[in-house]
Amino acid sequence: MLKPYCIANVVEAGCDEAGRGPLAGSVFAAAVILDASQLGVELTSLLNDSKQLTERQRYQLRPLIESQATAWAVAEVTAQEIDQINILNASILGMQRALAQLRVRPEHILVDGNKWKPYVPEGELLEIPARTVVHGDATYMSIAAASVLAKTYRDDYMLRLHEEYPMYHWDENKGYPTAAHYAALREFGPSPYHRKTFRLS
Repeated sequence: MLKPYCIANVVEAGCDEAGRGPLAGSVFAAAVILDASQLGVELTSLLNDSKQLTERQRYQLRPLIESQATAWAVAEVTAQEIDQINILNASILGMQRALAQLRVRPEHILVDGNKWKPYVPEGELLEIPARTVVHGDATYMSIAAASVLAKTYRDDYMLRLHEEYPMYHWDENKGYPTAAHYAALREFGPSPYHRKTFRLS
């Protein structure tokens, strides 16, 4: 059973990312603020770590999250940026970009994983307190919701890229390192969307 919050009576944003492991494409991140008292039964009964959900369940959840969340945002960090700053820094940057887009300022941040950098909103002097949580997407509702948004928005993005470069089979592998993906790289070489600092052979 997912927990509704880490700290009671504060505006808490959960953050997660999708796409750290692929050889190609952007990493996507999301930030979500939930008020458990405002969530419907369908959302709360289905919500879970996106990796534990089917594709159909994730897309079923997305409009529920977007319509019932107090605030939500999705951000992207490109393959070129990943090559410049590395995937860990890109993942953190993506989550902070998502936080900056929220229409409600959080008072506390929950981050999936064990790495974070201080986040100071533009125009402010103090960072927002944050807590990293290993397996946070399977622990807290807001992180689970962020994981669903990040995953579905990235999947949509990879399907669009597949139309441009169908030879890499991104409609199936979403940019992850599969045998078919490596075979296409050997035959066609990397695309402009491949992460050049990743092992591509």
